Amino acid sequence: MGKGDKMSWGGSNRLQTSAYGSINPDIDSERKAPSFDVEKLTNLLDGGADRTRIRRSAEHVINSDAVFSRENQYFLTQIERYEAAVKKAVHLRQKMKELGWTDDGPEIQSAFGALGGDVAFAVHNGVFMPTITGLGTDAQIAKWVPLAQDYQIIGTYAQTELGHGTYLRGLETTATFDTSSQEFVLNTPKASSIKWWPGDLGRSANHAVVLAQLYTLGKCHGMHAFIVQIRSLVDHSVLPGVKIGDIGPKMAFEQIDNGYLIMQNVHIPRENMLCRYSEVTPDGSYIKQGSDRINYISMVCTRARILSKELVPALSKACVIAIRYSVVRRQSELKPGEMEAKILDYQTQQQKLLPQLATTFAFHFMASTLEAFCNQVNVQIKTKGDISSLPELHALSAGLKALLSEICSAGVEVCRRACGGHGYSMLSGLPSLYTRVVASCTYEGENTVMQLQTARFLMKCLTRVDCGQPLPQSVSYLSDPISLHCSAKEKTDYLKPFIYTEAYKHRAQRLITNAGIELQSLLQSGVEQYDAWNSTSVQQARAAIAHCQYIVVKNFVETLEGLKHEPEIQRVLKMLCDLYALTGILVDAGDFLHDGYMTGRQLDLMTACQLDLLALLRKDAVSIVDAFDYPDQQLTSAIGNYDGHAYERLFEWAQKAPTNAKVNLAYEKYLKTRFQSAQSKL
Repeated sequence: MGKGDKMSWGGSNRLQTSAYGSINPDIDSERKAPSFDVEKLTNLLDGGADRTRIRRSAEHVINSDAVFSRENQYFLTQIERYEAAVKKAVHLRQKMKELGWTDDGPEIQSAFGALGGDVAFAVHNGVFMPTITGLGTDAQIAKWVPLAQDYQIIGTYAQTELGHGTYLRGLETTATFDTSSQEFVLNTPKASSIKWWPGDLGRSANHAVVLAQLYTLGKCHGMHAFIVQIRSLVDHSVLPGVKIGDIGPKMAFEQIDNGYLIMQNVHIPRENMLCRYSEVTPDGSYIKQGSDRINYISMVCTRARILSKELVPALSKACVIAIRYSVVRRQSELKPGEMEAKILDYQTQQQKLLPQLATTFAFHFMASTLEAFCNQVNVQIKTKGDISSLPELHALSAGLKALLSEICSAGVEVCRRACGGHGYSMLSGLPSLYTRVVASCTYEGENTVMQLQTARFLMKCLTRVDCGQPLPQSVSYLSDPISLHCSAKEKTDYLKPFIYTEAYKHRAQRLITNAGIELQSLLQSGVEQYDAWNSTSVQQARAAIAHCQYIVVKNFVETLEGLKHEPEIQRVLKMLCDLYALTGILVDAGDFLHDGYMTGRQLDLMTACQLDLLALLRKDAVSIVDAFDYPDQQLTSAIGNYDGHAYERLFEWAQKAPTNAKVNLAYEKYLKTRFQSAQSKL
């Protein structure tokens, strides 16, 4: 946003701003007669009108405060971005106190969304404190969390090592209990055990939740969590036995000080082991209270939050930017003799962008469902010690994290390319969205490993089917009869959710069953378990993806069924659901043709149906993205603003580049004499 912007009302009930005093007619015409109430769709996405009101109020607090300004952010150095992020974090904490916002309230979640990741201590707030809350005793929570909430201590979550990430049992950091001193002694014994990547570690954190292998009386008890002080609270100096530093430049996250941690005989009190579910007694005895799986709950819930707080917003913002730009960008004559056409009028542009928009809605509803399930399991564990749903949650969160991060990363890149050369400019906002979201394909679990974790759960469920045992709800379909052929006969049949849901179900059943048969065949032939698994791992990963895609489509359809009281909203969402499902089938057509479930003729009809949906959704595309209700400050895009003045803003923002105001030293050093010598020759 530029300074002195004038105010104007947008299609939703948000007060929008324009530096140019008007709305570009090309985008204004798109909003004239939407087929649905944009505000109602916004409310649905927020979870109700009250949540919309709360979100807008929180965003107003952020966007009206100069400390939180994101103006000129693309021209800041890495150090400047880090310092600004810390300043914003401390200022936000003060704002929370003034306004009475709570750490788990909707206001602060909306505020973090408005800040778009440009605030420090994300790991401290999002992982360090929740881990203590999830794995600590009431006494430990009472001691550590108030200090962390007030930023009197800053914590990181030190799990990943140079040599190990997703494979937690392979972590090499050790915590050995010394009965004589009543302390744990922590060590990173070799290079591969150095903690690497923890956010907030490089320059900020003075404490860490360290994941280490617990040893007592000469026996290893597996991975446990320990609170370790790593820097002095007096002068922030690194404590004895500890080495810390920044890991260096990355593709993005310039403001996040990802760091490394080395520990050599670092002593911590016995009370610093998080021990809600297991503890070490003074004599070194190890007492387990519950399953080892409980240690994974904070990580599982972190994955669930990534979906709703990182992945879906990235793709939705990219869709907003690209679709708005595509109605103000004109290119070539669509009809000879007429003015250049809006590029969104071209079917090829629609086919790039509108399926991404449909995907955003499918993933939004899926992320909400997963988060609700995660909260439910958390309550079951905390109140009853019931972990029966944890394997299902783990499998869902792993598979969906892999699916959504892959598709959102690819989708943001599709949106960026769809904006042509201007999409390559950082000022478009699209490159930074991409470099941030693509990191999610590896953090909190590398995606192939995540797929295979889901596959292991599916193989166990297949065994239960064979034994006639009941299955968890998300995989109950595995015991259903497998349909042999798609029943669609004409184009309109593909607009029936049952038709395409059944197709995804059939594909998932077939791939999961075939992977299980192949695995069992190898085992029965005498192949070792590990070799059999590795030899079928490509099939297993494909089966896990198919399972998750079926779950997403099924969830979208079930969401539609709950909207019968809002026919206009239901109608537009159904078109998006249809487009999402049909596009997925066409992209993976081979899977649906493989066993004769579908025919080439049926796919031809489906293609025609998909193209019809593109034309219908084109009419409402701008209004649909307006429903995401992102203020311009949150998009930080020169080409995606509400007012549609892309060219003016690109030129205005480019003038702010420091290089336009600095002396060209390269000219003085290397070019000046050469240019001057040319004078006599011209």
